[in-house]
Amino acid sequence: MSQTAVFGGTFNPFHIGHYEILSALCGSEKFDKVLLVPDRIPPHKKHVQSVPDADRIEMCRIVCEDFDKAQLCLIEFEREGKSYTVDTVKALKRAFPADDFFIACGGDMIKTLDTWYRFDELKTLASFVAFNRGNDEGFLANVERLRGLGAQITVFDNAVTEISSTELREGVKRKYLPEKVWEYVNRRGIYKQQNN
Repeated sequence: MSQTAVFGGTFNPFHIGHYEILSALCGSEKFDKVLLVPDRIPPHKKHVQSVPDADRIEMCRIVCEDFDKAQLCLIEFEREGKSYTVDTVKALKRAFPADDFFIACGGDMIKTLDTWYRFDELKTLASFVAFNRGNDEGFLANVERLRGLGAQITVFDNAVTEISSTELREGVKRKYLPEKVWEYVNRRGIYKQQNN
């Protein structure tokens, strides 16, 4: 039975905080592989399409090159409609029936995890890996609350840089992007008006 981490997101852009989470997942002996899953239509936020899907996918592909365990997974682009995590996990279970799945979540997601679409079903299909971005004081309380609701959650203590993708799109700075992503962004002219 393989232990598989699932790290999903809009990745618009793929920033250093995302990279730190991916690095922690790939560096953990707990996981045999890590699926990086860019979402097609995120259900939990207003859809911001400032770059084409192909560019978001390519940013994910190039960061996967840095980690032996990381694999780009485009399963959410294989279906129509919103990218609900419960549907993604069910599709992954069909594709990889011998795997146990662990969904990676930042502290912002942990706050609202129990409001996700069909959460009661989702928590029976997968476990969760939680990262505290920005040292949120309420993080552990939220983890315990979710455990009380039956969610299986492993907390990773790795430091993760707190970055707002929205703010980053408004002013992309080199120090907030992995080097390969920075080079790609510049080459493609993505977020061009604010690059600095």
